[in-house]
Amino acid sequence: MSLFESFNLGSTTELKNRFVMAPLTRCRAIDNIPNELMVKYYQQRAGAGLIISEGTSPSPNGLGYPRIPGAYSDAQIEGWKKIAEAVHARGGKIFVQLMHCGRITAKLNMPEGSTTLAPSSIQAAGEMFTETGMFPHETPKAMSLDEIEGTQNEFVFSAKRLINEAGIDGVELHAANGYLLDQFINPRSNLRDDRYGGSIENRVRFVLETAQKLVDAIGADKLGIRFSPYGEYNDMLSDYADLEQTYIYLSQELAKMDLTYIHIVDHRLAFGAPDFATDIKNTIKKNFKGTVISGGDIDSEEKAQAILDSGLDLVYVGRSFISNPSFVEKIQNKAELVAPDMETFYTPGEKGYTDYL
Repeated sequence: MSLFESFNLGSTTELKNRFVMAPLTRCRAIDNIPNELMVKYYQQRAGAGLIISEGTSPSPNGLGYPRIPGAYSDAQIEGWKKIAEAVHARGGKIFVQLMHCGRITAKLNMPEGSTTLAPSSIQAAGEMFTETGMFPHETPKAMSLDEIEGTQNEFVFSAKRLINEAGIDGVELHAANGYLLDQFINPRSNLRDDRYGGSIENRVRFVLETAQKLVDAIGADKLGIRFSPYGEYNDMLSDYADLEQTYIYLSQELAKMDLTYIHIVDHRLAFGAPDFATDIKNTIKKNFKGTVISGGDIDSEEKAQAILDSGLDLVYVGRSFISNPSFVEKIQNKAELVAPDMETFYTPGEKGYTDYL
């Protein structure tokens, strides 16, 4: 398997190589609207086989960080349309990652009238950055059954508009990194005693129901999902008794839906998470049987090839894509990579964003 050969992602999306630009929060969407600076940023990186966008909220309730984009207003959809057109003009493909932050937020980052929602009313440890400093995470409202259904419908509404109006190639459900869908999966943040809590089947019900509604609305070929097993980011429990069985069950159920991919984020290097207690990546691959994306600390052809040689299908690249817009070309030509400036990861403006060569 060559990193630089084309790859068929489902039956509708042909990728020009096996490199995936990972979803990277960059906080450049002023007023939560994708803008011309973001158009330039994504077009610069269209050499990736697939771009997965930064986390994008399907609802005002899902906004967690300052200046992250949404996909629920006319202006936001128009912004994503311009990004899709720019990426397609360079022969690229782009999925928008739909990310509802749930309890990982501060009220200053949310619009008036919004509500911080989560499976249970449990405040996450740690703080959230805002335009005026650091603040503790909000204590969320435990979601009612009506709010669960309403939130699922918000995902559907955003996905349909992104596909049908903005021309985006697909969407990724963010069920990782301690955000809303992961909050349902993880027993630290989900203490419900109804059909959405307790057993494996109940804790993953919200994720599977949401995925099925999206499959029905936009088609399985246009839907992927991201998981972070053994991750502890955003106050998640990194290991628990039925973790492996949880992801086996999820993989098997998503296989029945014929989702186009599962994306496994590896927190061991970038986030300093503990080592995996099991070979969870290959366990997911064995039970899902479809396309699986993974990576972690990819800054060379050798590291990327090792992901494929392990039996997975596509390789995600994060920070190296931030500071090397032509990452794939540089890797192919064995050119030196530029190190990213971490001080500008989340600042507004072009510095550390679109000024890399």
